[in-house]
Amino acid sequence: MMLLDFVPHIRLHPKRPRYRMPWAAPLAAALLAAPCSAFAQPSTTPPTPGYPAKPLRFMLGFAPGGASDIVARIVGGRLSEVLGQPVVIDNRPAASGSAAAGLIARSPPDGYSMLLAATSTMAVNPSMYRNLPYDSLKDFTYVANFVSMPNVLVVHPSVAAKSVLDVIALAKAEGGKLTYASAGIGSANHFTAEMFGYLAKIKMSHIPYKGGGPALIDVAGGQVPVMFATIVSGIPYMKTGRLRPLGVTSAERSPSLPDVPTIAEAGVPGYESTIWYGMVMPAGVAKSIVSRLSGEVEKILGAQDVKDRFFTLGANTFFMTPERFTTYVRAEIKKWRTVVEATGMRAD
Repeated sequence: MMLLDFVPHIRLHPKRPRYRMPWAAPLAAALLAAPCSAFAQPSTTPPTPGYPAKPLRFMLGFAPGGASDIVARIVGGRLSEVLGQPVVIDNRPAASGSAAAGLIARSPPDGYSMLLAATSTMAVNPSMYRNLPYDSLKDFTYVANFVSMPNVLVVHPSVAAKSVLDVIALAKAEGGKLTYASAGIGSANHFTAEMFGYLAKIKMSHIPYKGGGPALIDVAGGQVPVMFATIVSGIPYMKTGRLRPLGVTSAERSPSLPDVPTIAEAGVPGYESTIWYGMVMPAGVAKSIVSRLSGEVEKILGAQDVKDRFFTLGANTFFMTPERFTTYVRAEIKKWRTVVEATGMRAD
C-alpha cells in the first residue's frame, strides 16, 4: 500500500465540533503549577480493599517539559487526589519511550507501576525497532486513553519561511540540508515530519533529542530552524514570539490556534496526523485495580475544568475503556507499520 493511499485514513478519532478557546488562558507551566484541590471530588468508584496503600509510580519515556510530561502531570495530579496517595512522575527519556516501557513491562503487576502510553511507544516502535524490550500487546494491561492532539509546524523567527509552502521551497533550495528537531527517533515529531517530507516530496535532516522539551528549547533558541511540535508544549513559545506557527497537522484547525491553517489546506493535500496518550500497567494486574483506575480516569477526563485545560493546550480528551483501548492500539500498530514501510524508516 502506498502512503498516499493510506494517509487520508489516519484519523485517530471522529471529527469533533470546533471549539473556540480564549487566548487569555494560562500558559502550560501555569496550568501545571495551579493547585487542583479546589476541583477534587470524592471518589464514587467501589474501592479495592487496601489499594492503594503506598505511592504509585507513573513513568514516561520522555524528558520533562514536553507534551507527554504535561499530560502525565495533569492526569497524575488529579489521580493522586482521588486515590489519596502520591502519584510520582518518573521521567526516563530514551529510545522514544522504549526504555521506560521495558522497565514497566518487567515491573511487578501489583498496581503501583504505570506507564504513560504514547503513539510512538506503543504503536510506532514495534515497526521502528527490531529488538524492543517489550511487546506492546502481550506485556501490558491497558487501563485508559487520555487525550489526542495534533502537532504544529513551527520555525524560529529568523527563518525566512512564512508559510508551509515557503518551508517546502526552502527545503528544496537547500537540497536536504534544512534541519528539523524531534523528541527522538521514532517519536511522533519524527514521524510527523517524515510523513510531511514524503508527501511534499522534500528531504530534511533529522536531529533527534531525548524529549520534546529539550528539542523545543533549541528550536526557540535558533539552534535548529524547524520542528513539528505538539501544541501543548509549543504554545508558550508561540505566544511569546519565540516560535512562528505555520500549519497544524490535524484535519481541522486547532481551537487553540484558529488562525493557523492545517498543513493540508496550506499546500499538502491529504496530510493529517494526530497523537494520543494513555495509561498502561504491567500484564497481570488484577482486574479490580484496572477497573478502579479506569473508572477514576474517566471521571477525571469528564470534569469540565480538566477538559478546559486540555482544550486550551490544543488537546481533546479521548477516554477509552481497557477493552476499547487494547483493540485501538492493535489497529494503530498495523496502521503505523504501513507508514514505516512506505517511508523506509528504521531505528536500528
